[in-house]
Amino acid sequence: MDTGAFNGEIVDAEANVRELRQADGAALARVFDLSLYLIDCEIFYFSHENDFVKHKFNSKSGNHREIRGLVFLLHLLLIICFNKYLCFLQYMVKCTFWPLFGDWLQGPYIYKLYSHYGFTNSQIAVLYVVGFSASVLFGTGAGVLADSFGRKKMCMVFCITYSLCCFMKIFPNYNILLLGRLLGGISTSLLFSVFESWYISEHIQNYDFPKEWISVTFSKATFWNGVLAIIAGIIANFTSDVLDFGPVSPFILAIPCFIVSCCIMSKVWGENYGKPQKNTKNVFIQGLQMIVTNNLILMLGIVQSLFESVMYVFVFLWTPILDSAHPPLGIVFSIFMVCIMIGSSFYQLAHYRQVQPPVLLLLAVVLATVSQLGCALASSYHNINISIASFSFFLLEIAVGIYFPAIGYIKSECIPESHRANIMNWFRVPLNVITCIILLSLHGERNAGGNVVIFLISSAMMLGCSLIMVKIMKILPQVSMSTEQIC
Repeated sequence: MDTGAFNGEIVDAEANVRELRQADGAALARVFDLSLYLIDCEIFYFSHENDFVKHKFNSKSGNHREIRGLVFLLHLLLIICFNKYLCFLQYMVKCTFWPLFGDWLQGPYIYKLYSHYGFTNSQIAVLYVVGFSASVLFGTGAGVLADSFGRKKMCMVFCITYSLCCFMKIFPNYNILLLGRLLGGISTSLLFSVFESWYISEHIQNYDFPKEWISVTFSKATFWNGVLAIIAGIIANFTSDVLDFGPVSPFILAIPCFIVSCCIMSKVWGENYGKPQKNTKNVFIQGLQMIVTNNLILMLGIVQSLFESVMYVFVFLWTPILDSAHPPLGIVFSIFMVCIMIGSSFYQLAHYRQVQPPVLLLLAVVLATVSQLGCALASSYHNINISIASFSFFLLEIAVGIYFPAIGYIKSECIPESHRANIMNWFRVPLNVITCIILLSLHGERNAGGNVVIFLISSAMMLGCSLIMVKIMKILPQVSMSTEQIC
């Protein structure tokens, strides 16, 4: 770098600083690159100060003080930017805490409640399938609705529908429970799409925070989500078993959580939208076209569908498999959540050590493969081997803790913001179809080996997932990780 170029860079830096002084939070996101560059300039300048003096670029001119001042100012702006980010997370958490807590309260006792009402395994499987089918039918449209009518509004709709779903659990009537599962499927499709879409849009579009922070957010969210789930499992166990209010009590407790969240959301959250579209049908088709025509997005969708379908089959099977030992289901559920936190913590540690998210996603898939093979082995005994089954379940939950922040970051980089909710709900179509087919065709009282077959199929699916992840890792280095260039 010669003195002329160096002087030019200082002028550019000063212009950027003047811009930053007048700008709002959006411009602060550029502080990182500029700050790091000026630090390099400062080091270069002071290591070649004698050379600059010879070229009449001496210290008396005050240039070195200007550089120090610029670096100090940029570091100060960086702190301000990060504080804005923390404030943003705080008011986001205020709204997402309650619905997540309400959702986790129900987790340990869904199957137990249906069994408590006297329904058979096949009837319970149908209830689950109705929920998954509703998620398929409504899920793809939910993305379009969220993009068109507002993601905040759809988050509030989620709170209302999930409250009704929980209320219907009070009645031991099969038809009412079917309707409740229908609402539950709609709510699930909203929970796993519009909340994430709202956050990413706020993060990138409204606040213009660095994309690198999205991975940090997902990792932190997964960790604290695990903390919530642990507490929820303990409370659910306390109300259901210790206080002996029965397996319906966690569902009643969940209703106020959704109501509180809806009220806070209406006051605190801002609204955001996807790319305005005149023809909703075209948006619906465009989302599918983006998946089909973009190999990277297509492969990500396959990975998500396969991995999460295995996860949902596990959600259905873990209670009947472990219930033969009569464990406290809420406590077991809390242990599962501890495993998720372990996985999330491992992701954070690996991310700080510069391990790339695709590598961590591959690791999660491999762990899930081993877990499903262990479950198949445990189910092959005449009496299920609870020790092997428990260890395999714990391993799967660790994989889940790694999976969600890893794939969340990759999707945020690869999926265009304007169609994000729509595309993510398209991903859920094969996910729910696979889950429904497995549960209906293989699980029943007359099929003693059904669980073994399910876990073997799940193992094969995870093996296929691993192969796809290897291809994704080959493609990603060749692709600029920006939405505009990918799509």
